[in-house]
Amino acid sequence: MEAVVIAGIARRVLDDLLRNPFRTVELRSARNILAVEEALDEALRLFLTYDPFEDVSAGTEGLLAELIEAREINTRIPWEESDEREVTVCRARVKLVGLGRVVEVERKDGILVAKVRELFPHEMSIG
Repeated sequence: MEAVVIAGIARRVLDDLLRNPFRTVELRSARNILAVEEALDEALRLFLTYDPFEDVSAGTEGLLAELIEAREINTRIPWEESDEREVTVCRARVKLVGLGRVVEVERKDGILVAKVRELFPHEMSIG
């Protein structure tokens, strides 16, 4: 199955998703926000992984999730903390589908789309 890659997700988020199949994930990375938009447009599933974008390749393991809804929020930040005054945050509500391993990765305009094989729990080596 094809899925849009959401990379660099914290381990605690992945662990929470394994314990509770519904979760809202807050994304700040521009790549991840664009990836969620692509998943919405193309009606694709998400592949969430701890690995950074540069390291996602065949064999990368993670979680497959269905994107239920997503919305962008613009937040103002005090100028003392950053050179920017506004940050875009995407809150994506997801539902766990299962475990997965990347078979093939394709880059499309800065977004990673992967062919993912669903795994059985005993096949998973993550964590």
